Order: sequence, then C-alpha cells, then structure tokens
Amino acid sequence: MTRVLITGINGFVGKALGDGLVTNGYNVNGAVRSSVPADFPDTITKFVIKDIDSKADWQKALDGVDVVIHLAARVHIMKDTAGDALEEFRRVNVEGALNLARQAERAGVRRFIFISSIKVNGEATPLGQPYTEADQPAPVDPYGISKREAEDALRQLASETAMEVVIIRPPLVYGPGVKANFQSMMRWLDKGIPLPLGAIHNKRGFVALDNLIDLIVTCIHHPAAANQTFIAGDGEDLSTTELLQRMAAALGKTAWLVPVPRRVLMCAASLLGKQAIAQRLCGSLQVDISKARDLLGWTPPVSVDEALRKTAQHYMRSRK
Repeated sequence: MTRVLITGINGFVGKALGDGLVTNGYNVNGAVRSSVPADFPDTITKFVIKDIDSKADWQKALDGVDVVIHLAARVHIMKDTAGDALEEFRRVNVEGALNLARQAERAGVRRFIFISSIKVNGEATPLGQPYTEADQPAPVDPYGISKREAEDALRQLASETAMEVVIIRPPLVYGPGVKANFQSMMRWLDKGIPLPLGAIHNKRGFVALDNLIDLIVTCIHHPAAANQTFIAGDGEDLSTTELLQRMAAALGKTAWLVPVPRRVLMCAASLLGKQAIAQRLCGSLQVDISKARDLLGWTPPVSVDEALRKTAQHYMRSRK
C-alpha cells in the first residue's frame, strides 16, 4: 500500500488532500509546523517539523514513504516585517524544499510532487493568451521568485538521481473553507453590497479544490507525470463580473454590480494606492491545462458551477 507524506497537511489544500487519500486507501504521514490540532484525524500519522529550512530533520517522517507531496511554503504575508523578504522566502521555499527533497531521495522516495504556483509564470496575461508550461518563467514578487528557484533546484536534483519530480502550478484555489479575498467576495454578495464591477471583461483562471486534489492524486502514480510540470485549472476562465454573478447564484443571492468602466476603476485605484488590488480585479491571468489533458488524460472532475455551489454551501453553514 502506497505511503504518502504530505507537508502542510493542516492547511486549506492539505486537509482535503489528506482526507481524500485516506478515503482512497493510502497510508498518510502528515507534517505540520506547530502543535497538532485537536481535531486532527487519527487515520493520519502526524509529525511536527517546527521550521522548514535547510536544517530540518525529516528522517522519521520519511520512513517507509513512497511519495512526498510538498505543500508547505511561506506564502504572501500582509505587512511583511522580514528585513529581506526574498531571502526569507528562499530560506523556506527553496532551501527548505531542497533539503526535504534530498532527504527524500536518500530515504528511497520514488516521486516528489512539488506544489508550486502560477506566479512562476508571472502576474498577468494578455487577453486570449493563457500561460502554458512552455512559457519562459517571469515571476515578479519574492514568493514567485522563490518558487521558480525551487523548481529549478528540484529539476536539477531529479536529473542527478533516480527520484522523479512532478511540479504543479495552481492559480487561485477555491472551495469549501476558502479564506482571504474569495471569502470576502462571498460576504459582500451575501450582504447585498453594491460593487462597481459590472463591466469587467477580463479573464482569469482558477482551480477548484476538488480539481487540484484530483490532479495531485493522478500525479502520484501516472508514469507520464514523471519529471514534468503541469498547470492546474478548471478548464474555464472567468471575468470578474462572471465570477461574481455565478458566485451570487450559488449563494442564492442577486449580485448588485454597477457597470463602472475599467479605466475609471484603475484611475481611482491609482489615486488610493490600490493598484495591485485593481490589477487582480480588472486584469487577466489565463491558464492552459491542455498539457495535463493530453499527457495524463486528465479532465477536471468538477465543473465551475458545482465547485461554486459547494463553496457557497460551506460558507452559508459556517456563518450561522
């Protein structure tokens, strides 16, 4: 029976992935960076790795493991106080990942699945020109740069050893329990707050939690996944206006969207110092998942509307 080590198993993706693997008969080791939550399932063998860096000792967590799925990372931090943000990202996301991978190879792990980010490709695409795995990486922020450097280091390790490396680059992940901006969007729609986003004609790629997990599970065993990079996605890009309308429908609400022209929004955001937020709302970031379709025979099992319904149902239950 395949034993899998999942790092960051108490995170948004990690919890769902661990539960899914256990349900499908896998033995699962789970690594967390702090004390184990009280509701952590007994079906998962737990290991506390306090600091993911070049010195972390993974020996016990790797014992008997066939596949590592490395989710844990230093992600974007609001009001980051690190003196050198890029070096701090590198310490965890590059040095920490490579240290784990080297120990995994020595422990006899056959495949290392690294969950990277679409930010390795960049921050925006021209409308109708989605990112692909063949594009020249163009990360912008410290997080994206660190993920790109980790990818390069892992590919080098794979070229020198028998351990296979699989890299998956997801865009924004949503699903039951999603937090941050996606949760805020649901809250605005639920309260019926008018939003000046009724005339946004961009296109952005997303990936439902169920679809990302299905792709990861496919990559555990599929022989064609070895030493490949895949972009994850739902197979349908949405404008901000479309996303709000369909999320509102999933919530059983009406989206009150005011058709403010994009140029007006961008100008107002510039005056308020909110250019980054405006770019995410108004700019395009499309993804092409045809490589996973063609090479792995993979198709996202959950439609966008079904995933939005599940996300909305969880939100509605949790707010009561």
